[in-house]
Amino acid sequence: MPIPLKTLSRDAIPRAHEKAERYRLLNEPVQAESICLDILNVDPNDQLALVTLLLALTDQFGRGYKLSEIQPDHVIARLTSNYAQKYYSGLVAERHATAILDQHTPQSAFLAHDYLTIAMRHYDDAAAIRPAGNDDALLRWNTCARLINSNGVRPREDESDSELLE
Repeated sequence: MPIPLKTLSRDAIPRAHEKAERYRLLNEPVQAESICLDILNVDPNDQLALVTLLLALTDQFGRGYKLSEIQPDHVIARLTSNYAQKYYSGLVAERHATAILDQHTPQSAFLAHDYLTIAMRHYDDAAAIRPAGNDDALLRWNTCARLINSNGVRPREDESDSELLE
């Protein structure tokens, strides 16, 4: 029988946001995820908690354990901003790629390339609708390009990067 969870008070949400971000920065994504789930239990549409949850989930890529079975794409679907959906879809793909690169398997270079090109497409889509003064998607796109250029990341034999350069 599962242990019942305690409910966070609505007044505690701002402080809980701060704690979730702090735990993420301390490389404790499971704790951050748990706090976000507590916030979302009180306010299911809390956009900051959804973004922090998404980041905490992607911080766990490549680790052998997980707190929940929540999938990043389900969190992205709950974001209300079209820009945020596209941007964070790119970030999820980019973080998948870096987790794959950390595994150092024979297929890492090809799989990482697949995810990085997906990320770059999402970042292009986000950049096309970005708010004025927000070049975050361009910065992430450049990071993906640098990862491809510097880490032996390469397409499978039947693909090329030419479509990214168009």
